[in-house]
Formats: sequence, C-alpha cells, structure tokens
Amino acid sequence: MDTSPKDIVLLFSARIVRLFAYGFISVILALYLAATGLYPAEVGAILSATLIGDIVVSLWVTMVADRMGRRRMLLLGTLLMMLAGIVFLLTTNPLLITIAAIIGIVSPSGGEIGPFISIEQAALSQLIPDNKRTKLFGWYNLAGSFATAAGALTGGWLARLLQNSGFERLESYQWIMAGYAVCGLLLMLLFFHLSRKIELPMTTAKTASSAKTVIGLHGSRKTIFKLSGLFALDAFGGGFVVQSMIAWWLHIRFGIDEGGLGALFFGANLFAGMSALLATRLADRIGLIAAMVYTHIPSNIMLCLVPLMPNLWAAVGMLLLRASISQMDVPVRQSYTMAVVAPDERSAASGITTVARSVGAAASPLIAGLLMANPLFFSAPFFIAGGLKITYDLLLYSMFENRKS
Repeated sequence: MDTSPKDIVLLFSARIVRLFAYGFISVILALYLAATGLYPAEVGAILSATLIGDIVVSLWVTMVADRMGRRRMLLLGTLLMMLAGIVFLLTTNPLLITIAAIIGIVSPSGGEIGPFISIEQAALSQLIPDNKRTKLFGWYNLAGSFATAAGALTGGWLARLLQNSGFERLESYQWIMAGYAVCGLLLMLLFFHLSRKIELPMTTAKTASSAKTVIGLHGSRKTIFKLSGLFALDAFGGGFVVQSMIAWWLHIRFGIDEGGLGALFFGANLFAGMSALLATRLADRIGLIAAMVYTHIPSNIMLCLVPLMPNLWAAVGMLLLRASISQMDVPVRQSYTMAVVAPDERSAASGITTVARSVGAAASPLIAGLLMANPLFFSAPFFIAGGLKITYDLLLYSMFENRKS
C-alpha cells in the first residue's frame, strides 16, 4: 500500500472543482438550450447526446488509462471540458452545440459523468487500505455533493443577477458556460500535480499484461457484466429525471425562476451529501448490497409522489426528502465494485460500470423531452423513473444479496 496524502488531497480537490462545475451549469443547461430556440424534443436529444459522447470517451479512456497513464488521461478529460464550455459560450448553432455535447464532458444531471471518477476510484483504492475504502468513498461523495450544491446555487443565482443587471437571458447562460471552461482549467492544474503513486504499480502491470483480458477484465468479467446490466437499468430510469429536466419541469409547472431552482438544488445536494456518510455506517452493519437496496426503494417511491404534490412547496419538500436518502447507495455501490475485482481490473471495472450507466441513461432525456412536450404525459418521466429504479433494486438484491462483499 503506497499511501500519499498529497495525492488524496489533490483527487478530493479535483472532485470538488469538477462537481461544482457540473452543478454550476445543471440548473440552466436545459433552459439555455431552450433559449436558443430549440424545441423540447431537441433539448432532450442534445442532453442525450452528452451522455452518448460520455459513453465513447469514458470507455476508451478507462480501457487505456493504466497503460497510457492515469494522470495523462485525466488531463485529456479536462481539455474536453474546456472545449465544451468555450463552444457553448461562443455559439448558439445547434450543430456545433451538439458536437460539443458529444465530444465534450457535460453533465445534464449535475452528477458525475465522464472518465474522471473511474480513474480516481482506482487511484484512491490503491492509496488506502481495503477496510477504509467504503468510508473514504463516503467522504469522496460527500465532497462532491456539497460541491454540486454550491455550484447549483451559484449558477442559478448568477443567472438571475446577470439578468437583473440588464443581460439577456441567453447571454447570462452563456457566461455561466464560460465559468464551466474556467473550472476545466483549474481541474487541469490539480491533475498536473499528481504523483506517480496514482499509477498502476509496475509489478501489477506486468501481472495484468500476462492475464487474458477482455476490455481490461479477466477473473471478474461475469460479475462486472452482470452489475453493468443492472446499473444500466438504474441509470435508464434516472435519466428521465436528471437535474436539468427536473429544473425545467419545475419552471414550467410552477414558474420557479433560476434563483429558486439554484436554492432548491443546493439543499437537495447538501442532503444527498450528508446521507453518504450514513450509508457507510449502515453498510458496516447490514452489508453493502442490503444498504444499497434498503435506502434506494423508499427514495424511488418518493420520486413517484413528486408530480402528485398539489403545490410548489409540497413538491419541493418531497424532492428534498427524497434527496436525503436517494444517494446513500452511491459510495456503497462504488466500494462494492472495487471489492469484487482484482487491483489491476479496478480502472476497467469502474469504467465499464460507469459507461454502462451512461449507456442506460443516454436515451432517457430524449424520451423524457418527447413526453414533456405532450401535456398529457408532462409528468410521466417521474413515474417511469421510479418504477424502473425499483425494478433495479429488486433484481440487484435477488442476484447479489448472498455474494461476499
């Protein structure tokens, strides 16, 4: 075990900057696309394009990261982030925006996207003892949730302040996208100072090279493929209610402005972050799989209840209540994935399961946009998302509850 406090601090700092950036644009992303003159289905299509691009970039980067260098691949990701922010700032051309969404790393949900998390999880798992991994991932997700919360609050209120100062709505959104590019630059500086300790050790690399691998996996292929299929189902459901789509739904349904949306998602992400630490304690008592399922099912029942609320405050209350438990499964899921694979499979395993989630979520925003364009099905995405995610929970429990974690 080659511990490096400096590298852990840098990886946590990078997580904070990145998730701040994702939260910063998530509140206004769908609103920005609509302000360029796009129809609801077109907005959904571009949000889906961001996830399709993530699939390609993440799969390639995580498959080659251990061979070409983890730090090098992290730096490449920051270049793509900056590119996306600059394109969104400089043009409203739908074709250029779509291209930037595909090859850039843009999060419509405000949550983690792209190859960063897969490489960071592999590096962190290498830097700490196994018995501390779940707890560290809890703090890792807590830091990200707080950063997303701060980003959402800042982005929402900045848009409102700019508009109150005389900026056109579209122009205010473009300046927020410029801030996204700046965050990419800060992220690059952090990754540049990582040491060689985050790279796969040479002895492990030589052992891995002699093993028969399929997309970076050998002994854990079947397990990871099963988990990937389940995670894809969960993400397909979640894609119907990404943060940008919820913000748009609340804006249309109740007329809440960007400042109010920013405050809402600030609170929601704070609750989600604090729940991550509770998840690690629960997992120690009842096991990783049980901790995932027992917290996830109630949160998805609450998701189905959101559109049934009679007014804005009731809907906001239900969203905040759901947020307080909806992300408890995340650090546990990440730790479980790292626990069931060999050290030389960690980057690939995390990458494949992350890509599986992106694949699952890729089509959902497009379908949600089409549904929301029809007044009759305006709130259908909430019910579809909740039902699919509960199905995932039941399948996960039945297939993995008895497996060692």
